[in-house]
Amino acid sequence: MYSMIQRYTVQVLRQGGLTRERIHELTGISERSISRMGGEPEIVPGDDEVSVRKVSKVGAPSKVAASRDLIVRLLTDKPDMTSVEIIHQMKTDGYEGKPSAAFAFIAKLRKASRDFVMRFEGLPGEFTQHDFGEVIVQFTDGRRKKIHFFATRLKYSRWVEVNIVPNQNAETLVRAMLRHFAAIGGIPLLAVFDRPKTVAVKWRSDGTVTQWNKTFGDAVLRLGLGVELCWPYSPEQKGSVENLVKWVKGSFFKQRRFVDYDDLQMQLEDWVREVNTETRCRATGLIPSQRIEADRRRLRPLKTAPEDFDLRFQAVVRPTAEVFFEGGIYTMPPASIGMAADLHVYIDKVRVVAGTHEALHDRQAPGSRSILPQHRPQQLAEVRGKRGKRYLRREHILQLGDDAELYVTELVHRRPDRWHTDTDRIHDLLQRHGDDMVLDAIRRAQRNQTYGGEYIAAMVAELQAQSGPMP
Repeated sequence: MYSMIQRYTVQVLRQGGLTRERIHELTGISERSISRMGGEPEIVPGDDEVSVRKVSKVGAPSKVAASRDLIVRLLTDKPDMTSVEIIHQMKTDGYEGKPSAAFAFIAKLRKASRDFVMRFEGLPGEFTQHDFGEVIVQFTDGRRKKIHFFATRLKYSRWVEVNIVPNQNAETLVRAMLRHFAAIGGIPLLAVFDRPKTVAVKWRSDGTVTQWNKTFGDAVLRLGLGVELCWPYSPEQKGSVENLVKWVKGSFFKQRRFVDYDDLQMQLEDWVREVNTETRCRATGLIPSQRIEADRRRLRPLKTAPEDFDLRFQAVVRPTAEVFFEGGIYTMPPASIGMAADLHVYIDKVRVVAGTHEALHDRQAPGSRSILPQHRPQQLAEVRGKRGKRYLRREHILQLGDDAELYVTELVHRRPDRWHTDTDRIHDLLQRHGDDMVLDAIRRAQRNQTYGGEYIAAMVAELQAQSGPMP
């Protein structure tokens, strides 16, 4: 197959009036090929090999050229998309050529289409960058686990904080960000985020937020933190933030091996310390610890310690005198039924305020219930009739969980004529000794196959004796 230069040379010589014989003598190209080239469309200087083939339709067809439109579209939508990602899309679209040819073609198109990009640099204490990332980690025993992490970087000093997180919701973002602010020494003027969906619910095509995530919006207002979001088609904004996650993946997760989850956590802590205090940053030429003090002189102090910061949510007290939050159930005084409630959610506590009524609970996992002892007699006082009170007391016991339900079910069937006397006694023990001790007594009685209020009372007395006198 003749090259573009050879074909172009033949066309120039033919246009100069030379015969096929003379051109053959000068170029060594067969006269038959010279005749064929004379009928091809004119080659324009500057065309590359692929474009010449596409126009002239000669030689072997280029497999990579068939993906040109796809590549252009991908680069237009996301100029910083890696070539590996583009080739993956090409293969999905049917590309069967060599990766080397695809890499070369993508590089030419990327170079031709790339506009000037301005990468902003921050001043001391001005910007922090934040983003979630996720990666599949394979431990040395072959087990695989999806890891979510949250990364923060001070733009000026390049100081970095990275933590493993359980998910990528708004509460996780706020709490991880607060821990990172405490670690770096304060709050910047602006926090830059790469994922609008985590912090904003709705926005216009120009990036203007029309509805913020309520939890996030309330938190940043109370912190006095400015927010800047990166948007699609804004590579001059997105590059540095996206590179933070890629850098964490490439420099830590892809370079190390982990025995188990605890080993991963330990190595991550060591790595964060190393990159902040021992490794020179390629962008600044300095170790982040050499520039962090300039940042800290400009950072503003946190108004609240991370563990004391509450996130705000709203709920309504249900007819059962309970509020629900993320699958957990929290009791309230019956007098607050129907009221709008403000939930102040801490790391391990939930404070519920409805009008003049307030309750502080331990935070519950989904499917769990927190019942304050003082709410049970209040609920009983609201119920009319002996029968209604009897069933409410039983319900209070059932709310201890599946073990209590199994025990009470067996009790009712074994003592159908006196179960209410037994449940009244168990309820009294519940109020005097608390949920945990009574539930432990129920489990022991269940194992012993002893059913009745007297057995639960005996088990409670035994547990009290084992635990010793109260200090």
